[in-house]
Amino acid sequence: MPRDASSPAARDQLRALVARAARSVTGAGSGVAGTPVGSAGAATPPGTRAAAVLVLFGVLDGAPSAHAPEAAVSRDLDVLLLARAATLRSHPGQVALPGGRIDPSDAGPVAAALREAREETGLDIAGVEVLGQLPALPLEYSRHLVTPVLAWWRRPSPVRVVDVAESAAVFRAPVADLLSPANRVVTVLSRDGQEWRGPGFVVHDPAGDHLVWGFTAMLLDGVFDELGWTEDWDRTRELPLP
Repeated sequence: MPRDASSPAARDQLRALVARAARSVTGAGSGVAGTPVGSAGAATPPGTRAAAVLVLFGVLDGAPSAHAPEAAVSRDLDVLLLARAATLRSHPGQVALPGGRIDPSDAGPVAAALREAREETGLDIAGVEVLGQLPALPLEYSRHLVTPVLAWWRRPSPVRVVDVAESAAVFRAPVADLLSPANRVVTVLSRDGQEWRGPGFVVHDPAGDHLVWGFTAMLLDGVFDELGWTEDWDRTRELPLP
């Protein structure tokens, strides 16, 4: 298929997802991953901190994925991710989407997500087309209410680790690789006598493999399901987390 053949289709699907999610807030009231949510911009519960992440899709600059997705998804489609520094107190070493807390000076979740992405990855936000925001999702462990901001990278710019104290790597993961059944796992975290299971994605990067799990994996898994991109994979394949 031509290099950018399905990019407009992917962008349109993402925009339609935002519209459906907005309708669900005033209707059924469930989010992308089936989690009850409040309306975008609603006041956060006491003790909860508002945050936002940028879910930035675009077209890879380099070689496309070797996996041909079952859905009409270009092998060049990618999503921007980063690996948090191992020395951080909160979620050390985890793969995440660019983002962070919404500051009082931010105009809202969109402004916060773009600001954080620029600060963390050096992203030129002038080349980013914001498609809209999904309903906020609770991150109970750290008591955050996180608004995902979907965006399209219409003019890709170089990205990098801006602050080594914050990030260990910044990379663009091919969506086709994330969809590949060979790269899907169920992550299992045992802590304090309790067990947490969730979706996981293995990302193969020239600089080293990454495991996407936790909130980021849950969000991407929900987005892929809603878009009809998810492929059948072996849900008995478990990966215990340290």
